[in-house]
Amino acid sequence: MAQSGEDRRDRDAHEEVPSAPDDKPKPWRTEGLPKKPAPSRRSWWITLAIWLGSYLLLFGLLTAEDQLSEPQVIAYTEFKRQVAARNVAEVFSRGDSIEGALKNPAPLPDDEDEGLYQQFRTERPTFATDDLLAELTEGGALVRARPLVQQRGVIANLLISFAPLLLLIGLYAWVFRRQQRAMGSMLGGGRQRPVDPSTVRVTFDDVAGIDEVEAEISEIVDFLKDPGKYRKLGARAPKGVLLAGPPGTGKTLLARATAGEAGVPFFSASASEFIEMIVGVGASRVRELFAEARKVAPSIIFIDEIDTIGRARGGVRAFGGHDEREQTLNQILTEMDGFSGHEGVVVLAATNRPDVLDPALLRPGRFDRQIIVHPPDQKGRFDILKVHTRKVPLAPDVDLELIAASTPGMTGADLANLVNEAALLAARRGHAEVHHRDLTEALEKVQLGAARHVVLSEEERRRTAYHEAGHALLGMLQPGADPVRKVSIIPRGRALGVTLSTPETDRYGYDAEYLRGRIIGALGGMAAEEEVFGVVTTGAESDLETVTRLARSMVGRWGMSERVGRLSVLPVEGDPRMMGVSESLLNAVDEEVRRITDECYAEARRLLRENRHRLDAIVERLLEKESLDEPEIYAAAGIERRHAAKPDPEQPDRAESSGGASTERRSAAADQDSRGEHE
Repeated sequence: MAQSGEDRRDRDAHEEVPSAPDDKPKPWRTEGLPKKPAPSRRSWWITLAIWLGSYLLLFGLLTAEDQLSEPQVIAYTEFKRQVAARNVAEVFSRGDSIEGALKNPAPLPDDEDEGLYQQFRTERPTFATDDLLAELTEGGALVRARPLVQQRGVIANLLISFAPLLLLIGLYAWVFRRQQRAMGSMLGGGRQRPVDPSTVRVTFDDVAGIDEVEAEISEIVDFLKDPGKYRKLGARAPKGVLLAGPPGTGKTLLARATAGEAGVPFFSASASEFIEMIVGVGASRVRELFAEARKVAPSIIFIDEIDTIGRARGGVRAFGGHDEREQTLNQILTEMDGFSGHEGVVVLAATNRPDVLDPALLRPGRFDRQIIVHPPDQKGRFDILKVHTRKVPLAPDVDLELIAASTPGMTGADLANLVNEAALLAARRGHAEVHHRDLTEALEKVQLGAARHVVLSEEERRRTAYHEAGHALLGMLQPGADPVRKVSIIPRGRALGVTLSTPETDRYGYDAEYLRGRIIGALGGMAAEEEVFGVVTTGAESDLETVTRLARSMVGRWGMSERVGRLSVLPVEGDPRMMGVSESLLNAVDEEVRRITDECYAEARRLLRENRHRLDAIVERLLEKESLDEPEIYAAAGIERRHAAKPDPEQPDRAESSGGASTERRSAAADQDSRGEHE
């Protein structure tokens, strides 16, 4: 389809190839520009040949001049004979060297075939005792001395006269070019490198897991490929499309695929590349970028991280003024207003924070559409894995559907990293293919961290085992909890042990019962240590952070507290007092958070006391094998694996968000314990 779009573009929109842009450094990247004659590399050879030829010509002229004016070397006796004959017109002395000219040309005494000579040069022997000056004066010769500097020809004198001026001009040109390069570096410019479209262009075949987004944006592709169909009905293409979503969900890839599918040039720039120290530079770059896009229209301009320059001007989210940022934003607004809708230039922009953008940027006529790019669901992850494993040799035992089911919340970027880690692991092991075990171990490394070779004391290992077993057991006992997939006391990253739980299917909603179960499971490690050893260690630090975030969100954001009511008290960011929240309401939130956590902790200790035999069984098995998979965990606890699960609540605080499923990504490690080493 990219080829057909390119043919149409060449036929309808480009009757002649636009002139090549200048070589001035530009802060954006381009793909798919019309092919232009590549600059000939022979220009450097031609320049070098011209300089070499000029040098050789000058050298030849100076040499010929020197040879034409070179006096004849004669013997001193011949010189004395000419003096005696009073045929010497003038002489120049320089030490014992004598140069001069005869009144009348005379033949050389040794060889008559040499012809006549008039200018001569000779050397006076040091042992000579004649009165040469008297003889020359008597013969009427002009005798004079000259400085020890060699006499130069006309061309040499001319060059030496102009040499200082040429040197100053060359020095000025060199300094000017150095300053120009330094200014370009300071302003963030870089030399634009040619891009081979055949090696970088992507289409929708390279994009997977976001079918609903492809359907929304395909209309733009169709307009760019066949604008006449829409113009007949008076329709125009959207001037701008805003792609919003978590990091790693493929916004940039989708924009490139849109340009590749339509077969049009693609201009890509990051919004931060327009912002510079000097006011006005960003606006100038915006004007130049849109001018270049209009030259090769239809085309696509993609601005990544547009919230860098598109933040709301004024209001709560505005942090002071920034003349350069506002001028750049104003220029973008002006340029988008300048589109007639029939130029064929579409602006795509990507952001992770659409809520902070200026309303003027989002109004119809500028960014007409907002497309939310969600992380992929299970089917989408399977399709993404198939795309990323096209060039990876897979062993027959690889089950991509199982890997997709085990990676809820992962984005396309996460899955690409997972495949790469598995390929690196297979290469280190000397495998010719990537096996399923390589993928599962790479998944553990990505989700849990790399294993560390730390020697723990027996007491520390046992306490860590009880901590992780507490997480796992409470996760298995809680109704509707995510299945426990893995428990390990092998140190990974900053953790001395980990417990991994992932849902069986993608879930999109929360309820209070599930969240309380999450809190109880997160407190299981601390409760187990206190029940068995009677102590509380620093290993529960990350657990307490998770518990606090969940409880505060339940009370202050999700209306799950009867005392606080159905209010959103705690904003996503910023001080709630700036939103008009009173101190008494904040105190009520704190008291409710403490009440929920205390009740959940008491419930966790009660469950562990009642199921102490299961806890001890898991610990013994864990100390024996150090790492237990899902069947081994349930077998050790004597609990039957439940396959029916409630819809999983959105897990905003489950772990760090990195995007990747059709819901906002939250790490699958619900009860993962990042147990820091004891200080």
